[in-house]
Amino acid sequence: MQTPMHPAFQEKVDMLNALLARTREARDEAFAKIGKGAPRYQASGKGKVWDVVEIATGAKQGFAFTYQTAMRFVDAMEAGAATKRGGLQ
Repeated sequence: MQTPMHPAFQEKVDMLNALLARTREARDEAFAKIGKGAPRYQASGKGKVWDVVEIATGAKQGFAFTYQTAMRFVDAMEAGAATKRGGLQ
């Protein structure tokens, strides 16, 4: 059985969820203005290793030992995803 959340804490959680929704809307709007879809992959630093992660699922797609290599990997994954969707958007 889960105990009820303190009202002050629940208020902060609700505020953070609202901020997250607002930033998601702003990010989608910005990508629409520049003519690109939202990114599907991102590089995430884990110590001296960069993981390439699919944003939608959180699944790790690979890794690299330098930032530049990780960004090339992300670009390659984005380009591969674009060809499966039918071209760059």
